[in-house]
Amino acid sequence: MKKRNEKSVPFTPPGSLLIVDDDEMNRAILENIFSATYPIEEAENGREGLAAILSGPDRFCAVLLDVMMPELDGIQVLRILNQMSLVSRLPVFLITAEASGKVMKEAYELGVMDVISKPVIPYVVLRRVQSVIELFQARRRLSWMVESQQARLLDQAQRIIELNKGMIEALSTAIEFRSEESGDHVRRIHDITHLLLTSTAFGEGLSAEDIEDISLASIMHDVGKIAVPDAILNKPGKLTPEEYEIMKSHTLQGALLLEKIPQLRGNGAYRYAYDIARHHHERWDGRGYPDGLKGEEISVWAQVVSLADVYDALRCKRVYKEALPRSQVREMILSGQCGVFNPRLLACFFSVEDQLAMLYDNL
Repeated sequence: MKKRNEKSVPFTPPGSLLIVDDDEMNRAILENIFSATYPIEEAENGREGLAAILSGPDRFCAVLLDVMMPELDGIQVLRILNQMSLVSRLPVFLITAEASGKVMKEAYELGVMDVISKPVIPYVVLRRVQSVIELFQARRRLSWMVESQQARLLDQAQRIIELNKGMIEALSTAIEFRSEESGDHVRRIHDITHLLLTSTAFGEGLSAEDIEDISLASIMHDVGKIAVPDAILNKPGKLTPEEYEIMKSHTLQGALLLEKIPQLRGNGAYRYAYDIARHHHERWDGRGYPDGLKGEEISVWAQVVSLADVYDALRCKRVYKEALPRSQVREMILSGQCGVFNPRLLACFFSVEDQLAMLYDNL
């Protein structure tokens, strides 16, 4: 018995049988043999038969093709069908009184299913043709089943990917809410990162898949803040040196947290997420934290997220500051008041800053 939700393979009628023969009597004989089993279409010569096939090869279950015909003979038609790779989709039978070795050899080389000699024996030709048609129908059903299963697997994989992304976004957004920021912060970091890597030379050498993974990883840059006490995370005034050290620990805590999520390790974004969480506060001059990396020691993705994070922090209201005007933000970043960045990154950043500024139009 079939399970309730199991889908059956759709039944499709075998289609019409095309008889291509210039002799009306021969066509009548073949129609008489096959008409009880298949719808019949006829063509009086090779050119007419070829036109019928090319107008819709999938509507035929098989072609019975005479050899000696005006316009185009059967071998010429077969050559054209072979060149168009149609003989692999549509079984063709050569029916001929001219069954020489040369004709049969070329016919089989061109992909014909069978060569049937005239005069035909009705029950023999019926069985030979039916067997091949049934084989082709079974192959089509199997192909449909495989494609259907592949589609289902791809759909399931896509849903798992979307679920994973949703969980990552939910975790990152929840942490932002702890610091009294909206989930829009992580979305903007994602968008800034994606734009910088796709629209400037700073993303050269990265594939589209790499950039998608890096952009997803960027929203996890501050996951380590989950380990920072609320009193420090949401303190409206300046942090004491001791409190600042605790705040700085969110980089190491973030990397440690990501390391302890085994399900994340299989995600393409993991290696980027780990590096970004740990190193998005490193600085080009080596005066960042936690590892004091300098220059090219800092990965491209960590550099990009670092600048995106600074830009967004300056443009938006935080518990310890009001949002700053765009002109002031640009000046602070250029002058190094917010840390030293890669000059090439800054050039790329300011080449698209007009587009980035639009993310803040409605704030």
